[in-house]
Amino acid sequence: MKYFFFLLISATLFSCSSSAQQTNKDVDASTFQSDLAKGGAQILDVRTTGEYQNGHIKNAMLADWMNQDQFKDRVQYLDKSKPVLVYCASGGRSSKAAQWLSQNSFTTIENLKGGFTQWKIENKPVEGASNAPQINEKDYAAYVTSANTVLIDFGAEWCPPCRKMAPVIDEIQAELKDKFKLVKVDGGVNTNMMQLQSVEAFPTFIIYKNGKEVWRKQGIVGKSELLAQLN
Repeated sequence: MKYFFFLLISATLFSCSSSAQQTNKDVDASTFQSDLAKGGAQILDVRTTGEYQNGHIKNAMLADWMNQDQFKDRVQYLDKSKPVLVYCASGGRSSKAAQWLSQNSFTTIENLKGGFTQWKIENKPVEGASNAPQINEKDYAAYVTSANTVLIDFGAEWCPPCRKMAPVIDEIQAELKDKFKLVKVDGGVNTNMMQLQSVEAFPTFIIYKNGKEVWRKQGIVGKSELLAQLN
């Protein structure tokens, strides 16, 4: 009987300890903004691309909750040990996304109550759609012929795997110096060029040599593989 009681107490203590290590809570816009200002948090927008382009919170990464394949693919590049601050239009989708993150070992999740709508109602800072003109076919042709070897990087600031690849690209540029030219194409703006070049996801890397496409790959690419293709 004493042994059973000891096991029961131990299990209870373990349960309390485990739950204390993880938090998943709804917060108001002021708390959400305050926690963003502390730094170190990952901001996740789970709306659609169209919604995002019509306005979003600065530095937010996009993973559409309604597109489960995209959502799961993109959030795998987030750091589970760092806080994730998640929002949608009114709080419904982000609440479900927060629950999913909690069930998949993310330790600290905050869901914005009232979503982006409430954020705007309270006049919190918003970044809107870019007014930059889209590049056209002539522009693109000029890019791919601007050097003997050109690396086109189709990506977006809100794309988690794109951010993960950024330091790799920086390292390759430092190592190869003037051996190739890097051209970054913002797929969030240049949707026409994505369609023309059959780019379906971010990031997508395309290498041109003497104006001709010789290699392309979608998603995370190893540094050694990129170096081999560029040399």
